Amino acid sequence: MTKIVSEIYVIPVDEKDGLVAFANFTVYDAIRCNSVGIMRRLDGGYRLTYPTRKHGNKSVSVFYPISQEIGKLISEEVIKEYEVVVSHDSRYR
Repeated sequence: MTKIVSEIYVIPVDEKDGLVAFANFTVYDAIRCNSVGIMRRLDGGYRLTYPTRKHGNKSVSVFYPISQEIGKLISEEVIKEYEVVVSHDSRYR
């Protein structure tokens, strides 16, 4: 069976307004997702935010998981990789 998420690349940033990193990853070895934000939750932990584009006064999602189950699996894998990356970088400990 194909892994849901692969080729995860995390780019930590200096935290601003809860944003701690950006992530790029591949879903089902078929779709590349770039510029997904990793945000710190106020109550602890992290969540993903997907890119949007402005169309007039509206923000429109570029892409996002439509299944809550798949969204959770993607989030778990990406956040796990984020935690590995920052644990090896003294700037983020």
